[in-house]
Formats: sequence, C-alpha cells, structure tokens
Amino acid sequence: MSVGSPFKIDTAKLDEIINANGAEKSKLIAILQSVQGEYHYLPEEAMTYIGEKMDGISPATVYGVATFYAQFSLEPKGKYEIKVCDGTACHVRGSMPVLDAVRKKIKLSDGKMTTENGIFSLETVSCLGACSLAPAMVINEKIYPKMTPDAVEIIIDTLLKENV
Repeated sequence: MSVGSPFKIDTAKLDEIINANGAEKSKLIAILQSVQGEYHYLPEEAMTYIGEKMDGISPATVYGVATFYAQFSLEPKGKYEIKVCDGTACHVRGSMPVLDAVRKKIKLSDGKMTTENGIFSLETVSCLGACSLAPAMVINEKIYPKMTPDAVEIIIDTLLKENV
C-alpha cells in the first residue's frame, strides 16, 4: 500500500459507515463502496482502519479486495470523473481526438489520472454500452453523446464555471 491520502481520514465517519453496514466479512465490499463514495477513492489509512475494526479481516485482506475489483481506486479521483469510451464503435467514430481534447482542456499531465486541483479525473474505458451514441463520454454518470473536440471545450468550460 503505497498511495497515501492528501488529508486526514475521519475515523468517526468510517465508524459510521462500518456500523451502518455491519462489521462482518460479507459487508466489506459495501463498506469499501461507501468509503470510496465519501473520499472519491480508498485512502490507505481508511483501508488499514477498516481492517483493524472489522471482525476477522486484516488490513492486508481489505487491500487485497480493494485491488482485486476494478470499481475501486487507490488514487484520488476528481470531483468530475470523466470517462471517454474507446470501444470499437467510439474509436472508429473519433474517440481519440475527444480524449486528446479533454486532456488538453483540463491540462492533465502525462501519466496522471487526476488534475492537480482535484477537479477532474480522466480515464478511458473499453465500452460504455452506448455504441449508437459514439463517440461517447460520461461525466459523473451523465452520458454525453456524439462527442467532438469542440463539444469537449463547451462542456469543460461549463463545469469550470460551476467551480469558480
């Protein structure tokens, strides 16, 4: 576990999440989902705390579950999670210029997933299940169909105005 959190975890909030779900092994995934919902990722300190508080689960087991399932992130995600589809239909219809436009607009450094200010995260996904809307992009569960680099500019500008 090498990724640390940029802020201190709230153990009272973690206790609340554990108590709401139950401290049994069978509740671990639900607990991790709730923690990720709270922090936008799974801080190392939170996983250690959960492992210490739950019945019969070690911090190593918590980490193992968190790294096994793709739904969990060990890196902080931004307020706006952008997913650009690069499935076959989207790729053929121009998802790469859309992806490049997003990277450029949010000023995302190479190899980075989240912007320095924590506003945006970007990832490519294999399929969004919206092939008829290709190229498609999702921001926090909202689908943006038939994307173009120009549309990216407008959408990102709108989101940035909301965060001024």
